[in-house]
Amino acid sequence: MGADLELAWHHANATAITRKRIIRAVIREIVVAIEDDHIKMLVHWQGGDHTALSVRKNKAGHHRWGAPPDIEDLIRALARQLPDRAIASLLNRLGKTTGRLNGWTQSRVCTFRNQHDIAVYKKDERSERGEYTLQETAAKFGLRPMTVLRMIRAGDLKAEQYCKGTPWIIRHEDIEQLDIQHHSGRSGHSPLSQSQDQQIQLFQ
Repeated sequence: MGADLELAWHHANATAITRKRIIRAVIREIVVAIEDDHIKMLVHWQGGDHTALSVRKNKAGHHRWGAPPDIEDLIRALARQLPDRAIASLLNRLGKTTGRLNGWTQSRVCTFRNQHDIAVYKKDERSERGEYTLQETAAKFGLRPMTVLRMIRAGDLKAEQYCKGTPWIIRHEDIEQLDIQHHSGRSGHSPLSQSQDQQIQLFQ
């Protein structure tokens, strides 16, 4: 084993017990000290040599099971639009998983927010900023949601979407500039679907 330690360590038949025996055979002790945002280690080998190592500490919530980097930005944006339960449902629809490859729940979203200092969504937060969802805009003017979506896609109504699959956000000032009479008169010209069983994903 001493002639080729790397081969012994990575050998297909090497078990966890074998690797522990290897470690005990070559390392006498490891002295660890924390300095600011780094972990300093001094390895004392059985032969008398010493090796100094330094690694950066993980931030709160950051570890090998951490969620992909884009998840933080996505949840940060959604937390200004939706409560935790709705965020969890949306993340699952988008096929997003936690760092441990689990589905999202209200509790997991809450934990993630707290670890990353993301404020919880407050009731009526969007309306206080003068923002409406696609469905709220449709209800406000008695239109079908698909009609409002067509207006957005045609460029007649300004709207923002963090990424495909997330809710459309429409600002009050953009709604005020819209010619509702013009569009409500056209809303019945194009059928929503050729089948009553077909569903339309309005987030897209």
